[in-house]
Amino acid sequence: MLPWGNEDTQQLIDILGKYNVKATFFVVGQWVDKFPESVKALSDAGHEVMNHSDTHPHMTQMSKEAMKAEIEACNQKIEQVTGKRPNLLRAPYGDYNDTVVQAARETGCYTIQWDVDSLDWKNLSAPEITKRVTEKIKPGSIVLFHNAALHTPEALPDILEKLQGEGYCFVPISQLIYYENYSIDQAGKQCYQNTNE
Repeated sequence: MLPWGNEDTQQLIDILGKYNVKATFFVVGQWVDKFPESVKALSDAGHEVMNHSDTHPHMTQMSKEAMKAEIEACNQKIEQVTGKRPNLLRAPYGDYNDTVVQAARETGCYTIQWDVDSLDWKNLSAPEITKRVTEKIKPGSIVLFHNAALHTPEALPDILEKLQGEGYCFVPISQLIYYENYSIDQAGKQCYQNTNE
């Protein structure tokens, strides 16, 4: 089993609720097995619950069929708890290649990367997390945070207040990405392609 707990989940839900923010939570199937009540609480609070694989492997070291099995197992677990089938995958470790993208598409998922890493998983202090995120963010950014990171609940209110004060609004990732007419660059970023030119 993975070491991640769920001790911060309700606190994160409460903080996001206070600022009227809906977020996307990528969860591992094994975490769904261990904490189905937390998965349901996230979904019931209006947050997206999406796929982060079933067992958190390095997917680029697997066959395409094994990748698809990882994705499908996690999708089924999330759907069983929430009643909603995920359509987004964040590959563990950000480890992806063309085969991961193809496997995800064949299971009905779009792959997601991020461009701002809070580094909360390195146990940075709340002011360090806040500074890192607020200095690196730009319109369209996807920011990576982790449940059960030591200082994320402490940093989150300051980050939300500062960025909302600067005019940023926060949306779940499904409302941010392109679903057609795009390519993915080597950094994992979607690039819109105007097919009408």
